[in-house]
Amino acid sequence: MLLNRRRSGILLHLTSLPSPYGIGDLGPGACEFARFLKEAGQSYWQILPLNPTRPDHGNSPYNSYSAFACNPLLISPELLVEEGLLSQSDIEDHPPFPERCVDYRAVTEYKYAYLNRAYEHSFHRIAKSEEFLTFQGENADWLDDYALFAALKKEFHGREWNSWPRELRDREPDALKECTRRLEETIRREKFYQYIFFRQWSRFKDFLCSMGISIIGDVPIYVSYESSDVWAHPWLFKLDDEKRPRVVAGVPPDYFSSTGQLWGNPVYDWDALKRTGYSWWLRRMELNLKLFDLVRLDHFRGFVACWEVDSGEDTALNGRWVEAPAEDFFSTMLARFHELPVIAEDLGYITPDVTALMERFGLPGMKLLIFAFGPDIATHPYAPHNYTRNCVVYTGTHDNNTIVGWFREEASGEEKERLFKYIGRTVTDRDVHIELVRLAMFSCANTAIIPMQDILGLGSEARMNVPSSPEGHWTWRLRKSELTPDVAARLHEMTWIYGRSP
Repeated sequence: MLLNRRRSGILLHLTSLPSPYGIGDLGPGACEFARFLKEAGQSYWQILPLNPTRPDHGNSPYNSYSAFACNPLLISPELLVEEGLLSQSDIEDHPPFPERCVDYRAVTEYKYAYLNRAYEHSFHRIAKSEEFLTFQGENADWLDDYALFAALKKEFHGREWNSWPRELRDREPDALKECTRRLEETIRREKFYQYIFFRQWSRFKDFLCSMGISIIGDVPIYVSYESSDVWAHPWLFKLDDEKRPRVVAGVPPDYFSSTGQLWGNPVYDWDALKRTGYSWWLRRMELNLKLFDLVRLDHFRGFVACWEVDSGEDTALNGRWVEAPAEDFFSTMLARFHELPVIAEDLGYITPDVTALMERFGLPGMKLLIFAFGPDIATHPYAPHNYTRNCVVYTGTHDNNTIVGWFREEASGEEKERLFKYIGRTVTDRDVHIELVRLAMFSCANTAIIPMQDILGLGSEARMNVPSSPEGHWTWRLRKSELTPDVAARLHEMTWIYGRSP
């Protein structure tokens, strides 16, 4: 298994890549970053979920209309020209997008304009191709529902599916058949977008393989209520007679919030899932294991027990833990896939049963250096001297401040003193990131993953997300000028010294 080797990599979402088109995508910027990883001696590229994002939910990749579909905003216009689906003139006249952040509104308007042109120019050629027909057939179990859902969302001007006419809310066969006929053009368009994304992704993944880079994806445990998944499979979730959530997901009070985090996602009915042999989850994992070499399972403890909060509560304080059939679920997964190339996101409130499950299936957990320097540093599981080999160490994740931002704005004087004593010298905000990257690299953890912001020593302005804060996140972008030979050489040297080179 990949994670049994001593290796390292970088965390950077595709949207953060340099591109002249306002958002990172699968084009030249992605290939250039892969070359940077190879020059720097890295083996892994970790990204965030690829699912479509939504302006009404802050463009979070963790809150999507689909757990299966991928984001058309990540389609490369350059590759569309290269594939003969657009002409060069179609993409030359683009707005002056900001270099450092994603303006999702402007990007969405621009990108869908040229995606529509590509559809109009080329769908008649693609529609009858063996490749397109095969793609439709292999993905019909989610693609048909997603495309119809997306078409209906447009027809009803974004209204929640629960407020659609009852026959559509309840998916009466005659109503679905009539809508599928009437909205045929919009449905075909949505399927075209997905086909193009998956085709570009396949090409990109082959390129990564040729460079010796394995890609780590991210699978959110929960899905959005406002998704084709819940609309198409309401019996798999704890909904009431009107198909509204009876309970919603969250976590109790933690580091990020004194009242807990009320995520609002519908909660799985694990008894119903078990009766189906977990078929929906197996299909979801099958797709993700085709897209990625490994996956991080977000909020892993939710597979053991989830924090359920009654609908209508304002905070997550009044929730309760409800157990899930974790061992049966992962045994079924193991029987289906024969191995589980999974990183368990075991952050937050972790009980012994969660740890036991990870040990039972040999799943590595996560260690975050940003949290290691409290008063219990001698025994803290995130302090490097307490690691086992079977874990993945991060300086921080997309949900944390950058190391420099943490040092400047969040770390107490006591935490800084403990850090200085731990590394044997005093550091400043100019070099603290180097020391934490070094701690991750020389630790005994088999795998070290460093956010690109920490490789560069950027401050809180480069932070990707603030949990429990719904707006203004997921926008940070890397500048092409920051991928310098010097940065690659310094990282390569550290990777070699600590025995993580391929």
